[in-house]
Amino acid sequence: MEQAIVNIAGYRFVDLPDRDSLRQPMIDACASSQLRGTILLAHEGINFFLAGDEQGIEAFLSFLDQDVRFLDIPLKRSHTTYQPFNRMNVRLKQEIISIGMDEVKPAEFTGETIAPTEFKQWLDEGKSVTVLDTRNDYEIRLGTFENAVDLDITSFRAFPAAIEALPEDIKDTPVVMFCTGGIRCEKASVVMLEAGFKDVRQLEGGILGYFEQVGGAHWNGDCFVFDHRVALTPELEESDAVQCFACRQPLSMEEQESPDYVVEVSCPYCIHLR
Repeated sequence: MEQAIVNIAGYRFVDLPDRDSLRQPMIDACASSQLRGTILLAHEGINFFLAGDEQGIEAFLSFLDQDVRFLDIPLKRSHTTYQPFNRMNVRLKQEIISIGMDEVKPAEFTGETIAPTEFKQWLDEGKSVTVLDTRNDYEIRLGTFENAVDLDITSFRAFPAAIEALPEDIKDTPVVMFCTGGIRCEKASVVMLEAGFKDVRQLEGGILGYFEQVGGAHWNGDCFVFDHRVALTPELEESDAVQCFACRQPLSMEEQESPDYVVEVSCPYCIHLR
């Protein structure tokens, strides 16, 4: 079946003192292109997840490129047979990814990146490296890299406190951190460097960039995404994961087989609340 809907995600940390005045033109551009999704605008930058037909997506990207600050933003692209968003929202935010630390400004300073191909080579060779998952616990349950460190956090705002609890000897070894598309790692790398970690790298393009370039090598499971698709496979296809209607927790195929999972009623994570 033809996959007629194009899904794009992108972000950029860039100073936007005119944040408020950007909102209406963004709304108008998305409306004229018949797009749905979310655009977040903050003084620190832009973050967006959009879906529509090819013509509409290209029209919006042409609009975006008219502002030099948004020129050639790296994109994650995938395709679906349906529209994964219910509506179009353009929101004014304090941060495009919330960590609650005003001193962290990736537009001015962030950590080094590592290309997916080089990261895979490190893993192929068994290089001594700490692989750090910066995502939330419910995302990690659906999939992560082999032997990745799970910080067991429910919100990115808990990240700074969580790394303080890591073993001290990790600070002297290479750390490669990753998230879905790279945005969280831009801030997380600054926090880690400030905390005394000496060699911190961000996986360029995040998990989805890794899937695009090298596939699913050294990865187990799927990658959670924040739309109706719930999760993508390493082939960037929609997986069999679903979200519980009652509590919105993502559920793997194994969890869907639990007697506690009743469609639109409960799942293993909220059955005790019934």
